[in-house]
This record gives sequence, C-alpha cells and structure tokens, in this order.
Amino acid sequence: MAEWRQYYQNEDDEVEEDEEDSGGYGRDSLVFLVDASKEMFIKSEDGETSNFDMTMQCVRSVYTSKIISSDKDLVALVFYGTEQSKNPRNSFKHVYVYHDLDSPGSQRVLDIDKLLGEKGAQFAEKTIGSGETSLGEALWCCSNLYSDIKLRLSHKRLMIFTCRDDPHGGDGAKDRQARTKAADLKETGVVIDLMHLTKPGGFDVSLFFCDIVSPPEDESELGLQIEPCRKLEDLQKRVRAKELKKRSQSRLTFSLGEGVNLAVGVYVLARTATKPSAVKLHRDTNEPVRTKTRYFHAHNGGILLPNDMKRAQVYGKKQIVMEKDEVDEIKKFDDPGLVLMGFKPMDRLKLHHHIRPALFIYPEEEQISGSSCVFTALLLKCSEKNVFALCRYIPRRNTPPRFVALVPQREELDQSQTQATPPGFNVIFLPFADDIRTLDAHVGPTASDEQVDKMKEIVHKLRFKYKSDSFENPVLQQHYRNLEALALNMLEPEPIEDLTMPKVQMMDARLGPLAQEFKDLVYPPDYNPEGKPAAKRKTVSDSTAQKPKAEISEEELKNHVANSTLGKLTVPVLKDACKQFGIRTTGTKKQELIDALTMQLSK
Repeated sequence: MAEWRQYYQNEDDEVEEDEEDSGGYGRDSLVFLVDASKEMFIKSEDGETSNFDMTMQCVRSVYTSKIISSDKDLVALVFYGTEQSKNPRNSFKHVYVYHDLDSPGSQRVLDIDKLLGEKGAQFAEKTIGSGETSLGEALWCCSNLYSDIKLRLSHKRLMIFTCRDDPHGGDGAKDRQARTKAADLKETGVVIDLMHLTKPGGFDVSLFFCDIVSPPEDESELGLQIEPCRKLEDLQKRVRAKELKKRSQSRLTFSLGEGVNLAVGVYVLARTATKPSAVKLHRDTNEPVRTKTRYFHAHNGGILLPNDMKRAQVYGKKQIVMEKDEVDEIKKFDDPGLVLMGFKPMDRLKLHHHIRPALFIYPEEEQISGSSCVFTALLLKCSEKNVFALCRYIPRRNTPPRFVALVPQREELDQSQTQATPPGFNVIFLPFADDIRTLDAHVGPTASDEQVDKMKEIVHKLRFKYKSDSFENPVLQQHYRNLEALALNMLEPEPIEDLTMPKVQMMDARLGPLAQEFKDLVYPPDYNPEGKPAAKRKTVSDSTAQKPKAEISEEELKNHVANSTLGKLTVPVLKDACKQFGIRTTGTKKQELIDALTMQLSK
C-alpha cells in the first residue's frame, strides 16, 4: 500500500498559492518609478492635464485592472526627485516609496485618487515635494524592494515615467551611477522600460535613457519608442503593451515533414469575459474554503488511494479490468503537436466553418534554433500565395486530434508605430462532417423586387465598420462598477454607457424617408406597426367551459357512509354535500369534511 502523503497533502500544511495550475508560473511584479520634479506638474499646452496627472491616471487604471484580472501580482509605486524621503531604513535621499511591492487593493486605489487632479498636485507638493534627482539612488531602492520579496517572481518589470531626457543636468557621476545600477537590475532579470512624456523642444532618448532601458526580449516585444506620449490613451496603450506578459498556452512541435521540425507557442488572443466564480468562505473566520475529494469503499467505508481503483469495460457480458496506463494508451492517438497535411486556397475556408474561437501560434526560438527563420518563410509564402496550411492538431496528451487551418497574418503598426497586429498564424478549428447540420429553411412569403431593392438601400445606409473591442459587455461593466463602488466607499457606482443599444436618432437621420417608403411598400395603408393588436374574443372551449355541479342524493351519501367510501369523493363534492344538508364545518380538509358528514348521516 502506498503512503498517504504521496497522493494527498496534509491539511495542516500551508501551501502558498503563488503559481498557476497550468504552467507553474510565479507572480508577476511591476514597479512604477515616477519622476516628481517640478517639470512633471506643468500643465500641457491645452491647459487640461499635466504629465504627473496623466501618469497617475495610468497607474490607477493598471491597479484596477490588476485587481480584476490578476490580483496576486505585485505592484509598487516609487517617486524620485522628491524633497521628502521615505524608503526602507531611509537609506536613499530624495526617493519616496508611496507603495511597497505588494498585491493591489482598494486602499491603494484610494491612495492614488488623492494624487489626481488639481487637488492631487497640491497634495503631492505637501507630501513628497520636488527636490534633487538621483536616478541611481532610485534604481538602488527599487532593487531592494525586489530583494525583500521572498515569493517566486516569474516576471519583473520596472517602468520609468519622466519628461526629462537629462535628469541629472550633465552630472557625469550621477549618470554613471544610474547606468551601473540599471545594469545590475538587468542582470537580476528586471526589465526596465521608459515611458517618456512630452516636453518642450522634444525628448532626446539617445541623450541618456538609451543606456538605461532594456533591449526587446524577442521580436514580438515592443522596443524603445522614440516619440513621447502626448495623450492618456497613448500612454495607457503603451503601458498595457509592456506590462501584459505574453504567456503561451502550450509549446508544441510543428512538423513540416521529412524531419523538418520547428517549435511554436500557442497563444489565446481573445477569451470570453465572464463574471468571476463565487468563492466559498468559512462562516466563522471568513477565510476561503478549499475543496478536497476523497474516494471511499462502498462496503467497508475505507479511503481509496489512486492505485486501489481500476477501470473496467463490460464487453460480451464480461467485465474487462484495465490499468490506468492501459486506458491512457488507448486514448493516445499521437504525441502533442502540429503536423502539416497540405495547403488549400483561402476561398476554400468558409465563414460557417467557425466553430470555436481561434488560437494564435508564434515561433519559439529557445526550444528549437532556427524556428523563427523557417516560420517567417512559411508565413510570407502563405501570405503571398493566399493559401492556408491544413494541419493536424493535438494540443496535449490523451487528446483526440483536430484538423485546423493556419491562416497567415502579417504585422501591422498603428500611427504611433506601436504593433497593432502581431505576425503569425491564426489557428482556425475546422468542423467534422457530422458537425454541420442540414436545416429545413422556413418557407415564408416572398418579397417583391421593389421591396428587396428598398431594403438594400436601408442596409447600405446603416452599414458601419464593426470592431469587437468597441462594444463592452454592459452586464460585466455594471458588475465591476458595483464592486468598485463597494470597495472604494463610493456613494453610488459610476454610470455606464450601454454601447450595445442602437443609436435611434443617428439611424433616423441616415435613413431619412427610406423607412417610411419601405413601410408603404410592405404594410397595408391602415396598418400601424407600433399600435397594440386588437384583443381577441375569448372562446369557451370544452375544456374550459364551466361544468355543472354534480349533486349527490342523501341515499348515495348514506351508502358511502355505510361502506366507508366517502374518501372516493372529491373535496368540492364533499363541500357541496355539506352545504346541501346544512352541515357547518370549521375546516376545509378532506378528512374533516368526511367526519362531519359521517356524524350527521349516522344519527
């Protein structure tokens, strides 16, 4: 018999849930290093917002998104170039640690709210102030924040927000110290990014910060941007592209045939957003409750270990017992991976072939050297010839194979030269023959050619370019607004705009008289589509017609009493009988009615 601890953990052991179940990743960490110099508080040319206020709004959006999507990640906020000093052991001057490296929460969001707007600038001036700048001291302080964390960190990133391209004003000693500490941070695995903001005369990245920031980790990583951020939307987009760590769902071998293999990572680009599942809490301690499964013997009640249980299949009236390894071998079709079957023209891929959300594959150079080169060549050729690759796809062990279409996708950049669409292959799952059903089309009245042409004009007028990210789920938005209001002690949640509702006024302006013309063609002259339909006359059917009351004679009742068969009569019949003979009853239950009738008729 195997030891219990080999299969089940001790309930008293505390397990640190800092890794994901799927890939064994640790927690992500992000440090915001924000310049607090006086230049950051100068309002922009339009006079609406300052670089500091724009940075705080961006930090707040990251905090709230982390709380919703990955509340176990660690986030910190550090100011440099301050008058006041606040850091562990106060070892560094002009460095103010506003938030230590810890999980985000509602209190931290409230702390950020104190720094927003005109009042936030005044609060920041009183709390942290503006003083001398030493980026090397600030980087050293951030290094200590990382070293004090005992948890396993899978990804460490530091973002510098500033509008000064020469923070030390030409001080060579401070420049060298900053470059040295930046190099030390890079050696420990910390990725340093620059989120430079607009300044009069332009921001020269090559003056100092080109030696501070980290180079792109791979071809898909967004490199150092030359143009500074002028709007909050641009800053949030750039921060989101940096802080969101691209993790592959799995890493597979892509076989092209005759021993030509390359490694690819499978990514999920879009996923259905749902409300988070409810967490069961202990009624006394309010701590989350963990669920454990135990198997017990049906006869003696003993606990069953995995090696005590077998799998069986009844065949020919005999129970065939199999081991777990034998069952896994039966389920196994082949090793996980992609196998190229051939190529097909793009016009062979139809819209009705879509059966589930697509995946995305990108080469993994670390797994097999040369994968990026072969992958890029295959991508370019498929794109040039307008074909897709037909492949057999097995995502993991003991999983049945599926046929997929690899649709090429070229890289696209937006106006700010930020990657809008990554290069790679979209993995489209193809249906099997029995997945496609033949439906009997409903036969209705046929529209005339004039009606069809008029509807074509209406559709042409109402057509617009659809983007899925332009429409938010109003139910989810309201759910998280309610949670935010509850966590931040707000009087009421912020109102949301339901973008799924049609814009009636704009549609009427576009259509003009077309809608009325279509109604005149389709509906009769006296028809009002918005009016209420006339009420139908109620018809009395056989089933709903009022049935005449069935009267029962005294002789029949006496026979029922003598034979003790009053219970066969229904309650309405018994009530009518009581009224017929003037019997007063205090109850309405059947037995009470029977007792009253029995006493009256037995006299």
